[in-house]
Amino acid sequence: MYLAASESRVLARIFGLLSEDLGEHDVREAVGHHLLELLQADYYASYVWQDAARRFDQAVFLNMDPKNLANYERYYQYHDPITFKLQARREPTLVTQVIPQRDLMRTEFFNDFLARDGLRWGVNAYSYVGDRNIGDVRIWRGRRRDNFDAHTLELLRLIEPAFTGALLRARGGAAALNEARQPAPLLKLSVRELEIARMIADDLSDKEIAYRLGVEISTVRTYLGRIFDKLGVRRRSGVASLLSRHR
Repeated sequence: MYLAASESRVLARIFGLLSEDLGEHDVREAVGHHLLELLQADYYASYVWQDAARRFDQAVFLNMDPKNLANYERYYQYHDPITFKLQARREPTLVTQVIPQRDLMRTEFFNDFLARDGLRWGVNAYSYVGDRNIGDVRIWRGRRRDNFDAHTLELLRLIEPAFTGALLRARGGAAALNEARQPAPLLKLSVRELEIARMIADDLSDKEIAYRLGVEISTVRTYLGRIFDKLGVRRRSGVASLLSRHR
């Protein structure tokens, strides 16, 4: 994957931020500022899915009208033709991958909600632990801009494991893992170990993991040894296989 120098600088700031111990709201808000810069985007929102209530709440947003978002929380999230389809994919996804733009523009959701703030082209990414969505990012460009592309998705895939790890730490680590009903082998891992295991599953090298976490490669390899022992595997492929079955 090719990264421009400007993208590398922003990614370094994002990974540094996500390695800190921040509150959940602060994680989602701070990463939003950087994502707008990294993806050359105009609007940002982040929600947490509440499974019991069957709704999104705990909004964090940038460059969007609070009154319009209040309408989303009150009405439009229940008449939303895209978000549940995006959430079901469990990976960074362009809005146009789940609905043609011309079809979206015919909907009440677009004309009475998205268009009011000028949102035209969207991409979403979701953080999952087991079967639980613990947070998302929703990034949009305005109507005078071009759509996001495959490079956008690659950048979001790079960030997602560290973002998920930061949200897990903010939620209380092991308690959050139990709440999310992780499979028994994965419950043996600490929050940091689970974060690294997810990066292994995403085929990141030891060097790439060290860069994201801001640690030495030797530290990553120490973590790898612990992960292998706890999961009862001998190779990175065993970690990736176990994670893939429970994503």
